[in-house]
Amino acid sequence: MQPAVETLSLGPIGTNCHLVRRDGDATEAVVVDPGADGAQIVERLDRMGARCAAILLTHSHYDHIGALAELAESTGAPVWLPAAEVDVFARPDAYFGGLGISTRGFAGPSTLLNGGETVDAAGISFAVTLVPGHSPGHVAYYTDGALFSGDVLFSSSVGRTDLPGGDWATLLDSIRSLADAYPPETIVYSGHGAQTVLGDELARNPFLAELRA
Repeated sequence: MQPAVETLSLGPIGTNCHLVRRDGDATEAVVVDPGADGAQIVERLDRMGARCAAILLTHSHYDHIGALAELAESTGAPVWLPAAEVDVFARPDAYFGGLGISTRGFAGPSTLLNGGETVDAAGISFAVTLVPGHSPGHVAYYTDGALFSGDVLFSSSVGRTDLPGGDWATLLDSIRSLADAYPPETIVYSGHGAQTVLGDELARNPFLAELRA
């Protein structure tokens, strides 16, 4: 059975924060990528009647981590994040300050992920896949027909590779690995924009022509 997912579009560029429950009646939720507006996330959880049981991060770009420290402190929920980007989580202004953006860092307790692990939280088991290319340590989370892809794959688009640590060939290899690992009917919950279907993107996404060749 697919999980129940509610998506909030947060922050100045509309980053998706996904609230994931085992089913619509579950009283625990996993928060994927709390990018901004921690109070709004908590308010929505309260309206759902769910407590934050875990916080999962796909990558460390400022628009995905803006409310991480606040949410971790206010809920006491455990945090899982990519090992290769741990310094960016701790010191985001050292990486993004030149953009005129100040982001509170997170150096609290966390479990570091390299891909291949399973995260069990809120009665849900998430398989972790390393999918670099948009950022060096980017991971995706899969459970029961739902893929939380961060900024690797979008509806009719893919993650940009012109940021530090980005690489086009690596990104394509990562998307290929997702296609090989998960069924085509998998629902993709991206870091921006609408949800989509993995097989549809592989068949029609204009940026994935190389994978279809």
